[in-house]
Amino acid sequence: MTPLVFFAIVALISFGAGFLGSLLGLGGGMIVVPALTLLLHIDIRLAIGASIISVIATSSGAAAAYVRDHLANIRVAMFLEIGTTAGAITGAWIAGLLHPRWLFVLFGSILGYSALAMLRGKRRPQERHAQSPLAHQLRLGGSYFDDARGEEVAYEPTRPLFGLALMYVAGIVSGLLGIGSGALKVPAMDLAMELPIKVSTATSNFMIGVTAAASAGLYFARGQIDPFVTAPVALGVLAGAFAGSKTLGRISSRAVRTTFVVVLILVSVQMLVRGVWG
Repeated sequence: MTPLVFFAIVALISFGAGFLGSLLGLGGGMIVVPALTLLLHIDIRLAIGASIISVIATSSGAAAAYVRDHLANIRVAMFLEIGTTAGAITGAWIAGLLHPRWLFVLFGSILGYSALAMLRGKRRPQERHAQSPLAHQLRLGGSYFDDARGEEVAYEPTRPLFGLALMYVAGIVSGLLGIGSGALKVPAMDLAMELPIKVSTATSNFMIGVTAAASAGLYFARGQIDPFVTAPVALGVLAGAFAGSKTLGRISSRAVRTTFVVVLILVSVQMLVRGVWG
């Protein structure tokens, strides 16, 4: 394969990853890492390094549109980033100690769990947790206009401290696996904090760039960011993220949730097979 063909293939794959990543709050790394390792046989550590950069590109490409449309909740994002940033640094340090095979297994297991959690769906109104005084004090609630439903949707998050603890775990996963950890962030905000799915995905997209940047320096210092791989990934993901940010407000929440679960299940199976059988 010539360098030009390789560049074009990686950029095309990354465009699709960026589109789905910005649409679902996954950051693109959820697709970039499996594609580079399973299809192009790139070392997973280099794939993770490229994915870290792609996550920053996804966030940059989508966050502005989501903030403008009030889909991303900046106050929630800044509160939860306390946990994710600390976790990302921890995860990047741990990544240097693990064999690549265990990264595949861990990656697949986390995605599988996230898919099962999302399949359970939202709680019925009578099962929702009480509103949190802390969330009210920090003014974490908000509203957005849902184009698919044609109405304004108001919301108030619950259990913010539980969400903060889950974000520390999500940050570890991000630094460890080179993903935006949206696979954990979105379910944490959607199920644990009971935010609307569109707000969860948009806020996740806003957060993932900061989380990835916190661990990128360690990957660069270890020589695991290859410019020949990273450049087409970043360009493709950035373009895809911009396209995805234009789509989220126009589709239904059910479609977002269904697509999210399907993507998680497919990638989870692929990564578990690669990790267990090699």
